[in-house]
Amino acid sequence: MDSMVVKVVQPQGILDGIKSNQLRQEVGDILANGANTVLIDLENVNFMDSSGLSALVSALKMVRTAGGKLYLCSINEQLQMVFELTRMDRVFETFANQDDFYLSHK
Repeated sequence: MDSMVVKVVQPQGILDGIKSNQLRQEVGDILANGANTVLIDLENVNFMDSSGLSALVSALKMVRTAGGKLYLCSINEQLQMVFELTRMDRVFETFANQDDFYLSHK
């Protein structure tokens, strides 16, 4: 890959309305600073509501609009269930963890 600039976002705790806005803002800032690849590591997110899912979709749209790519990693069982029920598991490219992501993008 040529000049892939990866920035990792690591939300914590519950990904709800307030944290969702912070996530959108953080992804926007990352894109404004020239990164073209965003990896959202969900390892420390133990619950996500619909606004959290909406924030991830918004982030994906922002990144794609900027010509970049967005990936997710470290999705726990609760989040995986949400992704499968909403069929978002077909929309997002996911990895087991950060190491898995970096190994596949060498």
